[in-house]
Amino acid sequence: MKIGLLIVDMQNIFLRDQMEKLDVHAACEYINYVSKLLREKGQVVVHIQDVEGSSEDTDPAARNVIPEITVDPKDIRITKEYSNAFWQTDLEQVLRDQGVGFVIVAGFSAEYCVTFTTNGAVERGFKAVILQRGIVSEKADAIQSIYRDRHVVSYQAIEFMTNLLG
Repeated sequence: MKIGLLIVDMQNIFLRDQMEKLDVHAACEYINYVSKLLREKGQVVVHIQDVEGSSEDTDPAARNVIPEITVDPKDIRITKEYSNAFWQTDLEQVLRDQGVGFVIVAGFSAEYCVTFTTNGAVERGFKAVILQRGIVSEKADAIQSIYRDRHVVSYQAIEFMTNLLG
């Protein structure tokens, strides 16, 4: 069973003007570290990008992943229109085709898209956790409540898991 890292909505349109205010840089460090660990072990990294409300006059660069997040050419990209990245996308099939059974969810916005995508993973039979220190929110108390109420994994635990993969 493979591990999949789902990096949700880490896009210019949402974060470009809030990098310092939301401490996005710290979350990016954790996300990049974990994605590197997983790539080195042949695991799956997926960048999920929101296109909800897009129109022809939307600057295409605004939808891009922020430059602070490392994107490897082998990473998978999924676009979504709803908060749950599994809803009306091919994410479930892509993960199943890759042999993923355990997903780690990271990104923005902790209390919406990250949580709803985690719920969507569980509803579809995946084991799912949220990356500790790898989530961003505009609401200061949202992250703490997620850490309190949800299954969370640290990068140290992920290091341990990836070492077991060989």
